Amino acid sequence: MAELETFRAETRAWLEANCPAEMRTPLRSEKDACWGGRSFVFQSPAQKQWLDVMASRGWTVPDWPKAYGGGGLSPAETKILKEEMAAIGARPPLTSFGISMLGPALLKYGNEEQKTKYLTEIALGQIRWCQGYSEPGAGSDLAGLQTKAEDRGDHYLVNGQKVWTSYADQADWIFCLVRTSSETKHGGISFLLFDMDSPGVSTKPILLISGNSPFCETFFDDVKVPGDQLVGEVNKGWDVAKYLLGHEREMISGMGLVGEKQTLGASVGEVDPLLRAEIAAFDVDALAFAAMSERFIDQLKAGEAHPAMPSMMKYAGTELNKRRHELIIAAGGSDTLEWDSERSMGGKAARDWLRTKANSIEGGTSEVQLGIVAKHILRLPGA
Repeated sequence: MAELETFRAETRAWLEANCPAEMRTPLRSEKDACWGGRSFVFQSPAQKQWLDVMASRGWTVPDWPKAYGGGGLSPAETKILKEEMAAIGARPPLTSFGISMLGPALLKYGNEEQKTKYLTEIALGQIRWCQGYSEPGAGSDLAGLQTKAEDRGDHYLVNGQKVWTSYADQADWIFCLVRTSSETKHGGISFLLFDMDSPGVSTKPILLISGNSPFCETFFDDVKVPGDQLVGEVNKGWDVAKYLLGHEREMISGMGLVGEKQTLGASVGEVDPLLRAEIAAFDVDALAFAAMSERFIDQLKAGEAHPAMPSMMKYAGTELNKRRHELIIAAGGSDTLEWDSERSMGGKAARDWLRTKANSIEGGTSEVQLGIVAKHILRLPGA
């Protein structure tokens, strides 16, 4: 305990000295997040300074091994770092699907060359990734995917289409599920990594009801992918895919934690007593979810979490986030329905509310998550 208290004091002092004041303000939108990558344009010198200083210490991925650009911190030290960052309102230095999804999968299934190259680039914010999973005919039934990769000896030739590919038009590389055999449904899937600038790759944004386009259609037309960019074994990519999905669902469940440092009741103005009671009930549920999430993360880091728990957390977190934004709209009245004005920050409340509707679809629908919980945790008959 004495060592951890020393670490906390040193971490607090270091953050105080190195976190720019501008990086201690809440993110106003996704545009304020630092995604990194070869084409990323920093919003300010302070944003770049914060990324560089944290990356140099390995604290963009504090619990990753130092050999791969991480901080080499223990779970307890990582928790302290997050607590001390939250205490001063520090923004995450880097937001990355490489950190939240691909990184854990590479740590488990990647070879040494892949881990040294890609994990280090992720940790430094040098590469931005997107996820090539869902297809027009393979969403909830992901194993039904048909994007094909033909083995041509030293490379694979990839043809097909992905859909709902988040930020594909801004990503540098993609981690992609492809079919390398049609003999069995799950056994014929492989996991490839390749550059989005490869000849034959194209993207098309999908406009959502919120007016924004984080999602894209992605097309592959005779894309050549070097053979050494296969992760794990050929035809065994479903194992990698499932492991990564668990981490994706953990990431998405975090939406339920937004604003847990300040209750919703404290952030809204005067409302009628009935709505105030709904908001109070929400705040109780949000605090309970925060406690459950902390316990889940501790179990996950210790390797003690049930394999289906990410599905439970994903369902609870996304439904909680939808509830939050429903209440924000209700509490704000007609003002929150403004769409374009400067006063409403371009209709932020309305657009955020509409965006939450996708939370219960992306990463596996709420219905699919409930089915997983029913079958693997509750063991209900017929599930």
